[in-house]
Amino acid sequence: MNGLFDGFSGVLLDVTYALVPLLVFFFIFQVLFLRLKWRKVRDVLVGFFLTFIGLSLFLQGVNVGFIPIGEQMGEVIGGLRYRYIFIPIGFVLGFFAAYAEPALQVLIKQVERITAGAIPKKVLLVTISIGVGLSIMLSIVRIFVGFSIWYFVLPGYLISFYLARKSSKLFTAIAFDSGGIVTGPMISTFMLSLFVGLAGVTEGRDPLVDGFGMIALVALAPILSVLFLGQLYSSGRKEAS
Repeated sequence: MNGLFDGFSGVLLDVTYALVPLLVFFFIFQVLFLRLKWRKVRDVLVGFFLTFIGLSLFLQGVNVGFIPIGEQMGEVIGGLRYRYIFIPIGFVLGFFAAYAEPALQVLIKQVERITAGAIPKKVLLVTISIGVGLSIMLSIVRIFVGFSIWYFVLPGYLISFYLARKSSKLFTAIAFDSGGIVTGPMISTFMLSLFVGLAGVTEGRDPLVDGFGMIALVALAPILSVLFLGQLYSSGRKEAS
């Protein structure tokens, strides 16, 4: 337990800075527009308190657990003789990192509810997770081989803009929201620290450029995977009609 809560006061302060503005806006809207009953206001306040506790403990766990072990794993992998075996392993890590992303769980439930089950949350979750897994693989290849990130990002966004023009507004909205959501606590802590460690021990690679470049690819992957899913839904409807 020694050192487990080192720096916890700073984490509490950071979480306070993040949540207090939201709480202030809630009270402003409550007074001017919402005017909810006290029971509902109490539930919201309890939710804020639980969020504060949970987020503080999670971020403390990230600082003392995820980040150090991620960097150490990256350094060990970078020093292996047969390091290319990590490419398929990277897909598995990326898949389950996205699969366990808390914000993504919220998104898929909302999508299923709004679409009345037309887009099952399991299908959307697996689609996004596969996209993230593939982006992690490409990020590993990029670090090992030395490709510029522009070879992936520029064509990727051009393809996404093309698919967005042919997709429904619903799938376009889900796709671009998913790109921001997956770069949340799971990816931005464990996977990012792993890539920083990996780039740091790979000759000719810069942890800042090559390590943090992974976030750009991960943000792009769900956009493409969801838009491709939208094309499959669109093709299925045409065949059914």
